[in-house]
Amino acid sequence: MPLPKRRHSNQRTRLRRTHYKLNVPTVTECPRCHAPAQPHHACPSCGYYNGRLVVEIKEKQKAE
Repeated sequence: MPLPKRRHSNQRTRLRRTHYKLNVPTVTECPRCHAPAQPHHACPSCGYYNGRLVVEIKEKQKAE
């Protein structure tokens, strides 16, 4: 199995790793409840997508 003849420089390694980064997710406003939601996904607060209910959202019970 072939092995590298020379060590890669720090610059070469860092140039390759410049693309290893996280992207901030895009957030839009839900047209129905105006809560933040990702585009092309069902709203996590109301469960609607494209004007239809697609996910049943259970209400949280208050701690008593």
